[in-house]
Amino acid sequence: MTVIRLARVGYKHNPKYRVVVADSRKSVKGRFIELIGHFDPLSKDKKAVIDKDKYQAWVKKGAKPSQRARSLFAKLG
Repeated sequence: MTVIRLARVGYKHNPKYRVVVADSRKSVKGRFIELIGHFDPLSKDKKAVIDKDKYQAWVKKGAKPSQRARSLFAKLG
């Protein structure tokens, strides 16, 4: 199954996340199919950037977004 989820990058006490499309059997830090955005929770405006066209295309193909990815996309509109 294909999922849309957040993959943590950055370093200790400074998290940053990539919004990726990946196989659900792979680890969170493992290989992913496509990078569709990023999220910085420590910035003042909690900046999230997600490519809406790619997100919708993957959802139409059957990818299931995680709860956090779904809420980030909903905040973007």
